[in-house]
Amino acid sequence: MATGPSATPALVLPGTRTGRDPERSLRRGPRRTSPEAVAANQRDRLLDGFVRTVAEVGYARTRVSDICQAAGVTRPVFYELFKGKEDAFLAAHRYGTAMVIKAMEEAHARTSDWPGAVHAGLGALLDILAEAPAFATMAIVEIDAVGPAGWEAREALLTRFRDFFTDVPESGLPILTEELVDFVVGGAYSAIHRRIVAGRTAELPGLLPGLTFSVLAPFLGPERAAAHLAG
Repeated sequence: MATGPSATPALVLPGTRTGRDPERSLRRGPRRTSPEAVAANQRDRLLDGFVRTVAEVGYARTRVSDICQAAGVTRPVFYELFKGKEDAFLAAHRYGTAMVIKAMEEAHARTSDWPGAVHAGLGALLDILAEAPAFATMAIVEIDAVGPAGWEAREALLTRFRDFFTDVPESGLPILTEELVDFVVGGAYSAIHRRIVAGRTAELPGLLPGLTFSVLAPFLGPERAAAHLAG
């Protein structure tokens, strides 16, 4: 669901396509397709199959055979491309979140003032996740089931989110700015997590006004934050 005429276009994140789409299948017989292109095709299909399977049954219950079935790719090929289920998860997470962060950075850069940039970046994030519910479930919810490697990947993502606060104005509050940023980023992530867990991913764009206010208010004060939203 887009939030307006300038909303971020949908990205082709892992899980937004079906791995068994006939148009993505590699045709039998003599090929002119390079081995590298074949491997890239199979990898993309496996990532799509992986994300869709994890979103449907959960990471703990996902089997390599299920991933291969969803992707239309053989088990030996899976192990040529990934070490195992955890490796596939981390690959899908890195690939997809890099695309999300890039889109947020582009939206952020299109606005000169920090409050407007925050609003634009959050809007891009919420729109993208709403359009890719399987990826959102895998990357935001099921990451907890992966264990230490998943927690490390999540921390790396939150660190990238903190980069959007490098030009934050001083809050004037008796608390370190770095700590305040941690609280704000953690709160925003938690709000998004709750909607996805509840199966309400499509409603994420509706969080934009409240989420923007909650991010701006600690730094601008509630009156200026509200005025920005009203304007």
